Amino acid sequence: MPLGRSIRTEIGELVIATSIIQLANGFFGTFVSLRVAIENFDAAGLVLSAYFAGFTVGALRSGKIIERIGHIRAFAAFAGLVAAATVVMPLLVGSLAWAVLRAIVGFGCAGIFVTTESWLSAKAPPSERGRVFSIYMVGTFLALALGQLLIARADIKGATPFNAIVALFAVALIIVTAARAEPPRVSATAALPYGALTRAAPVAVVGAALSGLVSGAFYALVPAWMQGQSTPRATIALFMLVAVLGGLAFQIPVGRLSDRFDRRIVLALLSVGFAVTALVMVLLPRTPPRILPAAALLGGFMSTLYPVCVAHAHDCMPADRVVAVSSQLILVSGVGSVLGPLIGASLMTHFEIYGVFYLMAAAVLLLAVVAGLGRLMTPVPKQREVPFEILAPQAGPLAHDPLDSSDETILAR
Repeated sequence: MPLGRSIRTEIGELVIATSIIQLANGFFGTFVSLRVAIENFDAAGLVLSAYFAGFTVGALRSGKIIERIGHIRAFAAFAGLVAAATVVMPLLVGSLAWAVLRAIVGFGCAGIFVTTESWLSAKAPPSERGRVFSIYMVGTFLALALGQLLIARADIKGATPFNAIVALFAVALIIVTAARAEPPRVSATAALPYGALTRAAPVAVVGAALSGLVSGAFYALVPAWMQGQSTPRATIALFMLVAVLGGLAFQIPVGRLSDRFDRRIVLALLSVGFAVTALVMVLLPRTPPRILPAAALLGGFMSTLYPVCVAHAHDCMPADRVVAVSSQLILVSGVGSVLGPLIGASLMTHFEIYGVFYLMAAAVLLLAVVAGLGRLMTPVPKQREVPFEILAPQAGPLAHDPLDSSDETILAR
Protein backbone atom coordinates (compact mmCIF):
# COMPACT_ATOMS: atom_id res chain seq x y z
CA MET A 1 0.00 0.00 0.00
CA PRO A 2 1.59 3.33 -1.10
CA LEU A 3 2.25 6.07 1.41
CA GLY A 4 -0.34 8.85 1.64
CA ARG A 5 0.70 12.48 1.40
CA SER A 6 0.29 13.13 5.14
CA ILE A 7 2.28 10.02 6.04
CA ARG A 8 5.01 10.97 3.57
CA THR A 9 5.20 14.43 5.12
CA GLU A 10 5.34 13.02 8.65
CA ILE A 11 8.06 10.52 7.73
CA GLY A 12 10.00 13.19 5.86
CA GLU A 13 9.92 15.50 8.87
CA LEU A 14 11.17 12.71 11.12
CA VAL A 15 13.99 11.81 8.74
CA ILE A 16 15.05 15.46 8.38
CA ALA A 17 14.94 16.04 12.14
CA THR A 18 16.98 12.93 12.87
CA SER A 19 19.48 13.75 10.13
CA ILE A 20 20.02 17.15 11.75
CA ILE A 21 20.63 15.40 15.07
CA GLN A 22 23.07 13.02 13.41
CA LEU A 23 24.84 16.00 11.88
CA ALA A 24 25.29 17.38 15.39
CA ASN A 25 26.15 13.95 16.79
CA GLY A 26 28.80 13.22 14.17
CA PHE A 27 30.45 16.56 14.89
CA PHE A 28 30.00 16.20 18.66
CA GLY A 29 31.76 12.83 18.92
CA THR A 30 34.87 13.92 17.05
CA PHE A 31 34.88 17.35 18.71
CA VAL A 32 34.83 15.87 22.23
CA SER A 33 37.66 13.50 21.31
CA LEU A 34 39.76 16.47 20.16
CA ARG A 35 38.79 18.63 23.14
CA VAL A 36 39.66 15.87 25.62
CA ALA A 37 43.12 15.63 24.02
CA ILE A 38 43.59 19.37 24.52
CA GLU A 39 42.36 19.31 28.13
CA ASN A 40 44.67 16.37 28.86
CA PHE A 41 42.22 14.78 31.32
CA ASP A 42 43.59 12.13 33.65
CA ALA A 43 40.55 9.92 32.95
CA ALA A 44 40.30 10.59 29.20
CA GLY A 45 39.25 7.01 28.46
CA LEU A 46 36.39 7.26 30.96
CA VAL A 47 35.13 10.49 29.40
CA LEU A 48 35.24 9.04 25.89
CA SER A 49 33.58 5.75 26.84
CA ALA A 50 30.83 7.40 28.92
CA TYR A 51 28.79 8.27 25.82
CA PHE A 52 28.59 4.60 24.83
CA ALA A 53 27.57 3.59 28.35
CA GLY A 54 24.74 6.13 28.35
CA PHE A 55 23.75 5.16 24.82
CA THR A 56 23.49 1.50 25.78
CA VAL A 57 21.34 2.20 28.83
CA GLY A 58 19.16 4.56 26.81
CA ALA A 59 18.66 2.02 24.05
CA LEU A 60 17.47 -0.55 26.55
CA ARG A 61 15.32 1.65 28.80
CA SER A 62 13.87 4.39 26.61
CA GLY A 63 11.10 2.11 25.36
CA LYS A 64 9.48 2.28 28.81
CA ILE A 65 9.57 6.07 28.71
CA ILE A 66 7.96 6.14 25.26
CA GLU A 67 5.24 3.76 26.41
CA ARG A 68 4.46 6.06 29.33
CA ILE A 69 4.50 9.54 27.72
CA GLY A 70 4.20 8.92 23.97
CA HIS A 71 6.49 9.56 21.02
CA ILE A 72 6.26 13.33 20.62
CA ARG A 73 6.81 14.16 24.28
CA ALA A 74 9.52 11.51 24.52
CA PHE A 75 11.38 13.01 21.55
CA ALA A 76 11.14 16.45 23.17
CA ALA A 77 12.32 15.13 26.53
CA PHE A 78 15.31 13.28 25.09
CA ALA A 79 16.35 16.21 22.87
CA GLY A 80 15.99 18.61 25.79
CA LEU A 81 18.11 16.32 27.96
CA VAL A 82 20.91 16.31 25.37
CA ALA A 83 20.73 20.09 24.94
CA ALA A 84 20.86 20.70 28.71
CA ALA A 85 23.87 18.41 29.21
CA THR A 86 25.67 19.98 26.25
CA VAL A 87 25.18 23.52 27.55
CA VAL A 88 26.62 22.57 30.93
CA MET A 89 29.81 20.97 29.52
CA PRO A 90 31.79 24.21 28.91
CA LEU A 91 30.75 25.40 32.39
CA LEU A 92 32.06 22.31 34.21
CA VAL A 93 35.31 21.30 32.54
CA GLY A 94 36.65 18.20 34.27
CA SER A 95 36.97 14.45 33.84
CA LEU A 96 34.19 13.39 36.22
CA ALA A 97 31.74 16.11 35.16
CA TRP A 98 32.24 15.43 31.48
CA ALA A 99 31.94 11.68 31.97
CA VAL A 100 28.54 12.15 33.62
CA LEU A 101 27.40 14.69 31.05
CA ARG A 102 28.54 12.57 28.10
CA ALA A 103 26.65 9.60 29.56
CA ILE A 104 23.55 11.79 29.73
CA VAL A 105 24.08 12.84 26.10
CA GLY A 106 24.42 9.19 25.08
CA PHE A 107 21.23 8.27 26.93
CA GLY A 108 19.32 11.10 25.27
CA CYS A 109 20.62 10.32 21.78
CA ALA A 110 19.65 6.66 22.12
CA GLY A 111 16.19 7.74 23.24
CA ILE A 112 15.84 10.00 20.20
CA PHE A 113 16.81 7.20 17.82
CA VAL A 114 14.53 4.64 19.49
CA THR A 115 11.65 7.14 19.35
CA THR A 116 12.27 7.98 15.70
CA GLU A 117 12.78 4.43 14.49
CA SER A 118 9.81 2.97 16.33
CA TRP A 119 7.72 5.89 15.02
CA LEU A 120 8.85 5.23 11.44
CA SER A 121 8.18 1.52 11.84
CA ALA A 122 4.64 2.21 13.02
CA LYS A 123 3.79 4.75 10.31
CA ALA A 124 5.30 3.06 7.26
CA PRO A 125 3.22 0.21 5.77
CA PRO A 126 5.05 -3.15 5.76
CA SER A 127 5.49 -3.00 1.98
CA GLU A 128 7.22 0.40 2.25
CA ARG A 129 9.33 -0.10 5.37
CA GLY A 130 12.44 -1.26 3.53
CA ARG A 131 12.46 1.84 1.33
CA VAL A 132 11.68 4.18 4.24
CA PHE A 133 14.47 2.81 6.42
CA SER A 134 16.92 2.81 3.52
CA ILE A 135 16.29 6.54 3.08
CA TYR A 136 16.56 7.02 6.83
CA MET A 137 19.89 5.21 7.11
CA VAL A 138 21.40 6.89 4.04
CA GLY A 139 20.41 10.23 5.56
CA THR A 140 22.04 9.13 8.82
CA PHE A 141 25.32 8.19 7.14
CA LEU A 142 25.48 11.39 5.11
CA ALA A 143 24.67 13.53 8.15
CA LEU A 144 27.35 11.80 10.23
CA ALA A 145 29.80 12.36 7.39
CA LEU A 146 28.92 16.04 7.00
CA GLY A 147 29.28 16.47 10.75
CA GLN A 148 32.97 15.65 10.35
CA LEU A 149 33.42 18.57 7.96
CA LEU A 150 32.41 21.01 10.68
CA ILE A 151 35.55 20.04 12.60
CA ALA A 152 37.75 21.89 10.12
CA ARG A 153 36.18 25.27 11.02
CA ALA A 154 35.43 24.68 14.69
CA ASP A 155 37.07 26.56 17.55
CA ILE A 156 37.95 23.46 19.54
CA LYS A 157 39.07 25.43 22.61
CA GLY A 158 35.99 27.66 22.83
CA ALA A 159 32.33 27.27 23.75
CA THR A 160 30.98 27.99 20.26
CA PRO A 161 30.83 24.32 19.17
CA PHE A 162 28.66 23.48 22.19
CA ASN A 163 26.28 26.28 21.26
CA ALA A 164 26.12 25.08 17.65
CA ILE A 165 25.27 21.55 18.79
CA VAL A 166 22.50 22.83 21.06
CA ALA A 167 21.12 24.94 18.19
CA LEU A 168 20.96 21.90 15.88
CA PHE A 169 19.14 19.84 18.51
CA ALA A 170 16.73 22.73 19.05
CA VAL A 171 15.97 22.91 15.31
CA ALA A 172 15.24 19.17 15.23
CA LEU A 173 13.03 19.55 18.30
CA ILE A 174 11.06 22.35 16.64
CA ILE A 175 10.54 20.27 13.48
CA VAL A 176 9.10 17.32 15.40
CA THR A 177 7.01 19.14 17.99
CA ALA A 178 5.55 21.61 15.46
CA ALA A 179 4.52 18.86 13.02
CA ARG A 180 0.84 18.02 12.71
CA ALA A 181 1.41 14.34 13.37
CA GLU A 182 -0.60 11.67 15.12
CA PRO A 183 1.75 9.67 17.34
CA PRO A 184 1.61 5.90 16.91
CA ARG A 185 0.29 3.43 19.41
CA VAL A 186 2.80 1.40 21.39
CA SER A 187 2.91 -2.11 22.75
CA ALA A 188 5.57 -4.17 24.50
CA THR A 189 7.14 -7.50 23.65
CA ALA A 190 8.25 -10.29 25.92
CA ALA A 191 11.86 -10.26 27.03
CA LEU A 192 14.33 -12.91 25.88
CA PRO A 193 15.96 -14.88 28.72
CA TYR A 194 19.66 -14.13 29.06
CA GLY A 195 21.77 -17.02 27.82
CA ALA A 196 19.29 -18.16 25.16
CA LEU A 197 20.84 -15.96 22.49
CA THR A 198 24.39 -16.97 23.45
CA ARG A 199 23.50 -20.64 23.14
CA ALA A 200 21.70 -20.16 19.82
CA ALA A 201 24.11 -17.70 18.16
CA PRO A 202 27.45 -17.50 20.03
CA VAL A 203 29.24 -16.04 17.00
CA ALA A 204 26.77 -13.15 16.84
CA VAL A 205 27.16 -12.37 20.54
CA VAL A 206 30.98 -12.43 20.43
CA GLY A 207 30.91 -10.46 17.19
CA ALA A 208 28.63 -7.77 18.63
CA ALA A 209 30.92 -7.31 21.64
CA LEU A 210 34.13 -7.15 19.61
CA SER A 211 32.67 -4.91 16.90
CA GLY A 212 31.52 -2.53 19.64
CA LEU A 213 35.00 -2.55 21.17
CA VAL A 214 36.60 -1.77 17.80
CA SER A 215 34.22 1.01 16.78
CA GLY A 216 34.30 2.58 20.25
CA ALA A 217 38.10 2.67 20.26
CA PHE A 218 38.29 4.03 16.71
CA TYR A 219 35.79 6.88 17.00
CA ALA A 220 36.93 7.93 20.46
CA LEU A 221 40.71 7.65 20.24
CA VAL A 222 41.92 8.08 16.67
CA PRO A 223 40.82 11.74 16.35
CA ALA A 224 42.30 12.51 19.78
CA TRP A 225 45.65 11.00 18.78
CA MET A 226 45.69 12.91 15.48
CA GLN A 227 45.05 16.11 17.43
CA GLY A 228 47.94 15.28 19.75
CA GLN A 229 50.22 14.87 16.72
CA SER A 230 49.36 18.42 15.60
CA THR A 231 47.52 17.09 12.56
CA PRO A 232 45.59 19.91 10.85
CA ARG A 233 41.91 19.79 11.77
CA ALA A 234 40.99 19.79 8.08
CA THR A 235 42.95 16.55 7.70
CA ILE A 236 41.28 15.03 10.77
CA ALA A 237 37.87 15.99 9.40
CA LEU A 238 38.69 14.51 5.99
CA PHE A 239 39.99 11.29 7.54
CA MET A 240 36.83 10.77 9.61
CA LEU A 241 34.61 11.77 6.67
CA VAL A 242 36.24 9.17 4.41
CA ALA A 243 35.89 6.48 7.10
CA VAL A 244 32.14 7.15 7.47
CA LEU A 245 31.57 7.24 3.71
CA GLY A 246 33.52 4.00 3.36
CA GLY A 247 31.06 2.49 5.81
CA LEU A 248 28.16 3.63 3.65
CA ALA A 249 29.74 2.25 0.47
CA PHE A 250 30.24 -1.22 1.98
CA GLN A 251 26.68 -1.72 3.23
CA ILE A 252 24.92 -2.95 0.08
CA PRO A 253 27.65 -5.21 -1.37
CA VAL A 254 28.38 -6.81 2.01
CA GLY A 255 24.65 -7.23 2.61
CA ARG A 256 24.24 -9.08 -0.67
CA LEU A 257 27.21 -11.32 0.08
CA SER A 258 25.89 -12.16 3.54
CA ASP A 259 22.50 -13.03 2.07
CA ARG A 260 24.06 -15.43 -0.43
CA PHE A 261 26.72 -17.14 1.71
CA ASP A 262 27.11 -18.29 5.30
CA ARG A 263 27.28 -15.10 7.32
CA ARG A 264 30.00 -16.50 9.56
CA ILE A 265 32.30 -16.85 6.55
CA VAL A 266 31.48 -13.29 5.49
CA LEU A 267 32.13 -12.13 9.07
CA ALA A 268 35.50 -13.90 9.12
CA LEU A 269 36.51 -12.31 5.80
CA LEU A 270 35.47 -8.85 6.98
CA SER A 271 37.48 -9.35 10.17
CA VAL A 272 40.61 -10.41 8.30
CA GLY A 273 40.18 -7.48 5.90
CA PHE A 274 39.89 -5.06 8.81
CA ALA A 275 42.90 -6.53 10.61
CA VAL A 276 45.09 -6.34 7.51
CA THR A 277 44.00 -2.75 6.85
CA ALA A 278 44.65 -1.72 10.47
CA LEU A 279 48.14 -3.21 10.39
CA VAL A 280 48.88 -1.61 7.02
CA MET A 281 47.85 1.77 8.42
CA VAL A 282 50.49 1.37 11.13
CA LEU A 283 53.17 0.88 8.47
CA LEU A 284 51.99 3.39 5.87
CA PRO A 285 53.55 6.86 5.59
CA ARG A 286 50.99 9.30 7.02
CA THR A 287 50.26 11.18 3.83
CA PRO A 288 46.67 11.73 2.59
CA PRO A 289 47.06 9.83 -0.72
CA ARG A 290 48.01 6.70 1.22
CA ILE A 291 46.03 7.05 4.43
CA LEU A 292 42.64 8.10 3.03
CA PRO A 293 42.01 4.97 0.89
CA ALA A 294 42.99 2.86 3.91
CA ALA A 295 40.58 4.89 6.08
CA ALA A 296 37.76 4.15 3.62
CA LEU A 297 38.52 0.42 3.76
CA LEU A 298 38.81 0.48 7.54
CA GLY A 299 35.47 2.28 7.88
CA GLY A 300 33.85 -0.09 5.42
CA PHE A 301 34.98 -3.27 7.16
CA MET A 302 34.22 -1.85 10.62
CA SER A 303 30.70 -0.61 9.85
CA THR A 304 29.54 -3.95 8.43
CA LEU A 305 30.70 -6.23 11.25
CA TYR A 306 27.76 -5.48 13.54
CA PRO A 307 24.99 -5.68 10.86
CA VAL A 308 26.23 -9.12 9.78
CA CYS A 309 26.23 -10.25 13.44
CA VAL A 310 22.65 -9.00 13.84
CA ALA A 311 21.51 -10.79 10.68
CA HIS A 312 23.19 -14.03 11.78
CA ALA A 313 21.53 -13.82 15.21
CA HIS A 314 18.11 -13.42 13.57
CA ASP A 315 18.83 -16.47 11.40
CA CYS A 316 19.25 -18.54 14.55
CA MET A 317 16.22 -17.26 16.49
CA PRO A 318 12.44 -17.40 15.94
CA ALA A 319 10.91 -14.52 13.99
CA ASP A 320 8.84 -13.36 16.98
CA ARG A 321 12.02 -12.64 18.94
CA VAL A 322 13.52 -10.11 16.52
CA VAL A 323 13.20 -7.09 18.80
CA ALA A 324 14.36 -8.95 21.91
CA VAL A 325 17.40 -10.27 20.03
CA SER A 326 18.27 -6.77 18.81
CA SER A 327 17.92 -5.44 22.35
CA GLN A 328 20.40 -7.94 23.78
CA LEU A 329 22.88 -7.36 20.95
CA ILE A 330 22.72 -3.62 21.64
CA LEU A 331 23.61 -4.35 25.26
CA VAL A 332 26.54 -6.57 24.29
CA SER A 333 27.80 -4.12 21.69
CA GLY A 334 27.42 -1.27 24.16
CA VAL A 335 29.58 -3.04 26.74
CA GLY A 336 32.23 -3.51 24.06
CA SER A 337 31.97 0.16 23.08
CA VAL A 338 32.58 1.20 26.68
CA LEU A 339 35.61 -1.08 27.05
CA GLY A 340 37.18 -0.03 23.73
CA PRO A 341 38.16 3.54 24.71
CA LEU A 342 39.13 2.46 28.23
CA ILE A 343 41.49 -0.30 27.07
CA GLY A 344 42.70 1.68 24.09
CA ALA A 345 43.51 4.77 26.15
CA SER A 346 45.54 2.62 28.52
CA LEU A 347 47.47 1.09 25.62
CA MET A 348 48.10 4.52 24.11
CA THR A 349 50.06 5.58 27.18
CA HIS A 350 52.62 2.84 26.45
CA PHE A 351 52.41 2.24 22.68
CA GLU A 352 50.87 5.46 21.32
CA ILE A 353 48.36 4.94 18.49
CA TYR A 354 50.00 1.64 17.53
CA GLY A 355 48.51 0.09 20.65
CA VAL A 356 45.00 1.06 19.54
CA PHE A 357 45.45 -0.38 16.06
CA TYR A 358 46.99 -3.57 17.46
CA LEU A 359 44.05 -3.85 19.87
CA MET A 360 41.54 -3.48 17.05
CA ALA A 361 43.41 -5.94 14.84
CA ALA A 362 43.64 -8.52 17.65
CA ALA A 363 39.93 -8.15 18.43
CA VAL A 364 38.79 -8.77 14.86
CA LEU A 365 41.25 -11.63 14.36
CA LEU A 366 39.73 -13.26 17.44
CA LEU A 367 36.32 -12.73 15.84
CA ALA A 368 37.56 -14.34 12.61
CA VAL A 369 38.70 -17.40 14.58
CA VAL A 370 35.40 -17.63 16.47
CA ALA A 371 33.39 -17.27 13.25
CA GLY A 372 35.51 -19.86 11.47
CA LEU A 373 35.22 -22.37 14.31
CA GLY A 374 31.47 -21.74 14.50
CA ARG A 375 31.14 -22.52 10.81
CA LEU A 376 33.06 -25.79 11.23
CA MET A 377 31.20 -26.94 14.34
CA THR A 378 27.57 -26.07 13.55
CA PRO A 379 25.46 -26.23 10.38
CA VAL A 380 24.45 -23.22 8.34
CA PRO A 381 21.24 -21.69 9.78
CA LYS A 382 18.27 -21.04 7.53
CA GLN A 383 18.45 -17.44 6.37
CA ARG A 384 15.45 -15.16 6.19
CA GLU A 385 14.03 -13.57 3.09
CA VAL A 386 15.00 -9.95 3.97
CA PRO A 387 17.59 -10.37 6.73
CA PHE A 388 20.33 -7.76 6.28
CA GLU A 389 19.72 -4.20 7.46
CA ILE A 390 21.89 -1.14 6.99
CA LEU A 391 23.07 0.00 10.40
CA ALA A 392 24.88 3.30 10.78
CA PRO A 393 27.86 3.62 13.12
CA GLN A 394 26.89 4.54 16.71
CA ALA A 395 23.26 4.78 15.70
CA GLY A 396 21.93 1.62 14.18
CA PRO A 397 18.26 0.68 14.22
CA LEU A 398 17.40 0.18 17.88
CA ALA A 399 13.71 -0.51 18.05
CA HIS A 400 12.05 -1.17 14.73
CA ASP A 401 11.15 -4.58 13.40
CA PRO A 402 10.99 -4.55 9.60
CA LEU A 403 9.39 -7.98 9.50
CA ASP A 404 6.47 -7.04 11.72
CA SER A 405 3.24 -7.01 9.75
CA SER A 406 1.19 -4.99 12.20
CA ASP A 407 0.82 -1.22 12.27
CA GLU A 408 1.72 -1.00 15.93
CA THR A 409 5.15 -0.26 17.23
CA ILE A 410 7.01 -2.95 19.12
CA LEU A 411 9.51 -1.66 21.65
CA ALA A 412 12.25 -3.69 23.23
CA ARG A 413 12.21 -3.89 26.98
